[in-house]
Amino acid sequence: MNRSRLLMIGGLALAIGLLVSYAVYTQMQSATGKANIGAGAQVMVAANDIPVGTKLAATDVATITIPATAIPPGAFSSPAKILGRGAILPMSKGEFILSTKLAAVNAGSGLPSMIPPGMRAVSVRVNDVVAVAGFVQPGTRVDVMATGNQGPGGTQTSTVLEDVLVLAVGKSLDRTSAEAQVAPVITVLVSPDDAQRLALVSQEGRIQLSLRNPLDTKQGGISATRVSSLYPGEKPEVKEFKPKVRKEVAKVAPPAPYEVEMIRGNKREEKKFDTTPPQ
Repeated sequence: MNRSRLLMIGGLALAIGLLVSYAVYTQMQSATGKANIGAGAQVMVAANDIPVGTKLAATDVATITIPATAIPPGAFSSPAKILGRGAILPMSKGEFILSTKLAAVNAGSGLPSMIPPGMRAVSVRVNDVVAVAGFVQPGTRVDVMATGNQGPGGTQTSTVLEDVLVLAVGKSLDRTSAEAQVAPVITVLVSPDDAQRLALVSQEGRIQLSLRNPLDTKQGGISATRVSSLYPGEKPEVKEFKPKVRKEVAKVAPPAPYEVEMIRGNKREEKKFDTTPPQ
């Protein structure tokens, strides 16, 4: 066997060894990846569309397995921690059920579960004009304006509440409806102090809702509007009334008359002359 044949056989053996090593390495990597995918964790998702206010039941939740690194914060691994709790945000089918979307434990379901601690839900009577033609829906944010007579200042309109969350329209808590909803009552979420202000303006004046863009959170800087500002014409001149004062002229006593005594013989006569000037 000559030298060239030995070199050929050695090169062929080296190539075969490299191919076998690469195949073994690839197979091991594939097996490791499948093992990592299989070693996932269970997480709870919505089994169907869940509207706001729903009390979660076993038919509303499902369990899936995903890699542990893909589980979002606030997710649940067991249905025991979520059954019976109310949904405070809508959830779509297949969406993760998170703690931020559920009411607190034992808080119930429906509207009461959507009221955070320290806040109040207050209902006000409206019509289709006050409710912005029905476009005020659950989940939208509004300003509350009040119009009333302010005594000598006349009628004025003031913004008494800003950036208020609407919880319900009538009895509807549905935030996913795209159609306008008209109801005689709207329920808003306010602080206890604002609840008293809203109750007062509902009794003392007329209220109007102003729909806000949800991204517009600026508050303050809105001054009251009076009737006089709607008609900025010249103001009529008001003359000040000054009562006439009669001047009393002091009366001067008339001068005493002159007396002249005249003696004629044995007769004596006195005569008086008036010195008052003629008028």
